[in-house]
Amino acid sequence: MSIHKFLLTAGVVCLAGTCAYAGGDVPIVGDTYMISRDGQNFRGSHRIYDRMSENLIEVEYCGRSYWVRYATVAWTQLEVEQDYVVRVEFNWGKGWRPICEHPEQQVTLEGLGVSEDPRIVVQNDGASVRRVNRFAVIRKAFQTENGDAAAKSYHGN
Repeated sequence: MSIHKFLLTAGVVCLAGTCAYAGGDVPIVGDTYMISRDGQNFRGSHRIYDRMSENLIEVEYCGRSYWVRYATVAWTQLEVEQDYVVRVEFNWGKGWRPICEHPEQQVTLEGLGVSEDPRIVVQNDGASVRRVNRFAVIRKAFQTENGDAAAKSYHGN
């Protein structure tokens, strides 16, 4: 197996002489990604989508709607904190074309109503959702506000 076929099979993307794991999907013409660079060197990427899908939220970068994971927004913030340049880039078949600068200034976790640390959001691959115990909700619905002072049933009279 040639090294190029191995890299593609393993989900590794090489840009500008630097290789990095792309998380499974090898980009194809028409894909849009959030890409982090150290100068011209590729550091990492997160795919962003043109249409809604499960576990994605709608955001707007440079006046255009995209659907992303919370982890993508958190990752963007973390990359910028480390002084890397993050942009929305489009694969047009002859390389990557930057289409939106400074996405970290346009969409933030705080702006999406997420107060968690971005590291936790990336680690959990999304914002933690407060889990609701349905039995606790049902029990609470039948509790009286005044405890034993509740009105007695007409059956007991």
